Amino acid sequence: MATARKRPRSEIIEESQAECPFSVIHPDPHEKEKKEKKTKRRRQESEEHSHPKVLLQASPFSPMGKFKDPNNTMDRYYQVQPYQKWMDMTRYNSFVLNGVKYWSEGFIFVANSSTIERQKNPGETTQPRKKSDDDWVARILEIRASDEHHVYARVYWMYWPDELPPGTQDGKKLIQGRQPYHGANELIASNHMDVINVVSVTAPAAVNQWDETNEDDVQPALYWRQAFDVRSMELSSAELRCKCNRPENPDKRLFGCSNDDCKKWLHDDCLIHEALLKTYQRLGTDKPHKPSPIKEEEGEDTKRPLSPSETGAAQTAEQSIDVKPEEQKEKMDVDGDSTKAEVSVASSETKRRGRPRKSEPIEKATARPYEGLFEAVIHSEGDGPSVLEITDLRENVTGGDKSWKEPLQCLICGQEID
Repeated sequence: MATARKRPRSEIIEESQAECPFSVIHPDPHEKEKKEKKTKRRRQESEEHSHPKVLLQASPFSPMGKFKDPNNTMDRYYQVQPYQKWMDMTRYNSFVLNGVKYWSEGFIFVANSSTIERQKNPGETTQPRKKSDDDWVARILEIRASDEHHVYARVYWMYWPDELPPGTQDGKKLIQGRQPYHGANELIASNHMDVINVVSVTAPAAVNQWDETNEDDVQPALYWRQAFDVRSMELSSAELRCKCNRPENPDKRLFGCSNDDCKKWLHDDCLIHEALLKTYQRLGTDKPHKPSPIKEEEGEDTKRPLSPSETGAAQTAEQSIDVKPEEQKEKMDVDGDSTKAEVSVASSETKRRGRPRKSEPIEKATARPYEGLFEAVIHSEGDGPSVLEITDLRENVTGGDKSWKEPLQCLICGQEID
């Protein structure tokens, strides 16, 4: 079974990189049992000596879509190494960094090499960048610290779509990177686990789960709808729309068929593509468009807002740890019992980044015979129905209209969309 590559760690720690002595492995929890059953002696020895335990992390994500395996919960066995050093540290419900409190189960932004570089050169002009060049996003699973200078968080990474690795299974396709249906502010939940030094954290993040079946909410900020299982390299399914049977991009418009027996949602680019194909088939490269009356009807604007349902992410814990950099040796303030404390971290001059990960997107082009000959836009103004305006770009064709309007037609049932 394919597995995702862990974020590589540099052999030499860069000045801007936050040092973290911990790593996460994912052993088979049943492997130890098999070995111990070989001989009674080995079993007795294993009982006498303390062995690292393999723990199960229940997934905090429940995607609306499905995986191939209907029983896949994204729960994952793990072990932090060095095990005893990790377990000897105190576990906390929160930590305070630069006066901001971060809770276990909350979302965070994490600095990376790209964001550090832009911070060092704020006036330097940059090329258009991918979302993955911005701060990474993670969900905190656990917080542990030995003192206020050594505070760490075990996290699940949220992927920007640009970071989906080669060989990712999306339905029946193998993909890489951002897909046409991914929105600009879309993230993908994962069970990619890591441990980070919390001085890499730059800010809290607000991330909502989008329920695609709920058509009434407005999409306010970052959101996720799909989950990525790094063990099988599989994406959970997304709600399919339109004649093309593809998911919707919430940054683009959908038009709903007004036929009560249909009621399908259609992509705006699919409506335009189909209309331009018919125009090209009718007029080709040399036939002019002859004017014809357009039927005007009253109707409601079929553009609909798309947005997520918000899910509560943070726990309501009371104890906290306040983190301090190595160079500051202030005394730790203790809150509650001896296993819960609060410690503070002053920020250094530049943010320290977490561990790097990368993946490159793949662009997919679609052949369109009408390109350069015709173009179209959909107008949704006033109380009337949405109308398709087609423009003839052929300079060598005369004797007809160079621009005209046509009603929108459902790609499923063929009825005009009111």
